[in-house]
Amino acid sequence: MGFVVDLIREYGFGIVFLNVLIEQMGAPIPAYPVLVVTGALEGTSMARLGLLTLIAVVAALIADVLWYRAGKAYGQKVLGQICRISLSPDACIRQTESVYGRWGAKSLLVAKFVPGFASIASALAGVVGTPFRTFLLFDTLGALIWVGSAVFLGSLFSTTVQDLLDVLTALGKWGLLLLTVAFAVFLARKWLQRQRVVRSLKMPRISVGELADLHAQGICPTLIDVREPMLFDMGHIPGAHSWMAGGKKGKAAYENLLPSDQHRHGVVVYCDCPNEISAATVAKRLQRAGFSNVRPLEGGLSAWEAAGQLVEGVPDTVVTARVG
Repeated sequence: MGFVVDLIREYGFGIVFLNVLIEQMGAPIPAYPVLVVTGALEGTSMARLGLLTLIAVVAALIADVLWYRAGKAYGQKVLGQICRISLSPDACIRQTESVYGRWGAKSLLVAKFVPGFASIASALAGVVGTPFRTFLLFDTLGALIWVGSAVFLGSLFSTTVQDLLDVLTALGKWGLLLLTVAFAVFLARKWLQRQRVVRSLKMPRISVGELADLHAQGICPTLIDVREPMLFDMGHIPGAHSWMAGGKKGKAAYENLLPSDQHRHGVVVYCDCPNEISAATVAKRLQRAGFSNVRPLEGGLSAWEAAGQLVEGVPDTVVTARVG
């Protein structure tokens, strides 16, 4: 364990830069603890602490701007790619859409405190057309708050952190093993949680090909889009209804679909997230409410677009005005 501490002492700023950059690119490698430890090792040197903060903020901004540009260039397709490396990919897009849809660019002020939120929030800012200056302002402030809090905590509790590092160093390889086991347990717990959710929402899906064939025959199931209204406005399957329009919750969210037996061609629910988790969640809810023949769309909107099917929407200017 001693050599790890020595590495941080010797190459702390470089390690911080790479760690922050990699985490903000979406990898599940927490940078906050490293920032705290490095802040503690730098002690009370304001110049060194200031340089540490600057390096970490620059690393975060590099990653965030790259994701912003990717979102602007490639649209919603990039969101799913980010979440594929998340520890909770099924909740990744849904949670980010919800928070960003409600608070817009202001959500970037706290985005980095939520695991997996920062990178996809940056991409989402590009997708929905948040002006770059607005994005950069709030993202920079958010990075300063995140990095500054970690460095401050490290310097404030430098003695405690130093004592902990001394204990781990004294333990040698056993200290490193302890940290490795703790991280492995964390990863395993996240994986098991995801598997439980996926199993609980296991149900028959309808493929893009099947849905397209139904449309070609003039058979139109009721289509429900469960994404945030701002993304629905940017593009959706023709004829789809926004599940979240008006911010309704509980029974009010589906009261316009009642009575449940009026949908003689069934109900198709879609999202744009891994494993169709959001769509399956709503589909299960509709089944419990008495709706029959409810199926999530396999692959969601991304699969529909990839198959070359038509997507309709409204001008980007409408969306930009809502989230800027």
